Amino acid sequence: MAPRRPRDIDAELRALQDKARLLRNKQKSQLGELLLATGAADTLDPDALAGLLLHGLEQAKANPQAAESWRQRGEAFFRRTTSGANGGSAATDGKPAPATGRIARRDAEDAARPAAE
Repeated sequence: MAPRRPRDIDAELRALQDKARLLRNKQKSQLGELLLATGAADTLDPDALAGLLLHGLEQAKANPQAAESWRQRGEAFFRRTTSGANGGSAATDGKPAPATGRIARRDAEDAARPAAE
C-alpha cells in the first residue's frame, strides 16, 4: 500500500480565504445594487443610510414581527422588479415597476418642462 500523501493545510487555508474574499466582494456588490434599485443611494446620504440600518436592527431585535413584515415587503419588491423579464406577475397585474431614484427624478423633470423647449 502506498504511503498517504500529507495535506497541504496552508494551501487549503489560502483557498478558503480566497473564496471568503470573493463572497464578501459579491455581497458588497449585491448590497450596492440593492441600494441603487430601491433608490436609497440617490435619496439618502451614507450617514442616513447607516442610521436607518442601525435603527432597523434595533427594531428587528425588539419586534420580530416587524422584521417579518419587512421581509415580505422586500420579497414583493423583488417580484415586482423582476416581473418585466417573465412577462408580468400577479403581484403587479402586468404593470411595469415604478421608476425609482435618478430615473424617477429625471422623468419628473422632463414632464415639468414646457413642451415648447
